[in-house]
Amino acid sequence: MQPLIWEHRPEGLRAPALVCAFTGWNDAGDAASAALQFLGSSLDATRFAQLDPDDYYDFQATRPQIALTDGRTRRIEWPTVELYEARVPRAARDLILLQGPEPSMRWRSYCRQVIDVAESLGVQMVVSLGSLLADVPHTRPVSITGLSSDESLVAHSDLPRTTYEGPTGIVGVLHAACEEAGIPSVSLWASVPHYVAAAPNPKAALALVRKLEGLVGVTVDATDLEQATADYERQVSLAVQSDPEVREFVERLEQAAEEEAPEVKPSDLPSGDVIAREFQRFLKQRGPEGT
Repeated sequence: MQPLIWEHRPEGLRAPALVCAFTGWNDAGDAASAALQFLGSSLDATRFAQLDPDDYYDFQATRPQIALTDGRTRRIEWPTVELYEARVPRAARDLILLQGPEPSMRWRSYCRQVIDVAESLGVQMVVSLGSLLADVPHTRPVSITGLSSDESLVAHSDLPRTTYEGPTGIVGVLHAACEEAGIPSVSLWASVPHYVAAAPNPKAALALVRKLEGLVGVTVDATDLEQATADYERQVSLAVQSDPEVREFVERLEQAAEEEAPEVKPSDLPSGDVIAREFQRFLKQRGPEGT
């Protein structure tokens, strides 16, 4: 079986941009995957292809799920990467959305498969979304950093360049593959507060959506995501205020952010695990309204 399974081949896409997000290592606070899913839902995106998972996933690490249909029929849902087309008549371009778990293996052949799809559909730009844990306060605007293989895109996106060096995920490998193939690409990264890493972060997802809108020239109604962001900030602020140690920690992060020269040393702070446990305890105490 071929790795790529076509359900139909999109025709007539206008200057399409391929937007990618992967769950797992590249997706702190579920922000990147949530941003892509929100975008697809807002634009009524339609699935047109998927990748056979056998070549790319270790099913002990990324396990298939059992699901029930009509409460009786059991079926297995395999982890896979799905591709969607989103037609945006009022914008200058259409979008192709790629989502799924980060693959477990054969990253180079996986990226070649994605590049082949992009070239066959005339993709003019690839944008990958990611989110990472950082020493940032939840009360400040989300920091978006990035890198691009094209200097004009760097200037257009007005992004501070990332200076990260170290282990990378599939997003970094795909970005390098696009550069090698000569496809302009941008990688956007949202910073997520590490002390609430266990909670989905709609604020970071909204920041990614807004930055992506300006980059690809496609706008969506983000009212629901804005409301989720307001609820998130309110809940996290209540959790922080309930614990003096956590409150002091966040205040120090805020001060460092204002000075734009963080001096907070991890050794001086409560561990992320401790803060995460306190946050989860707070939400459990609040019951359904705090979910």
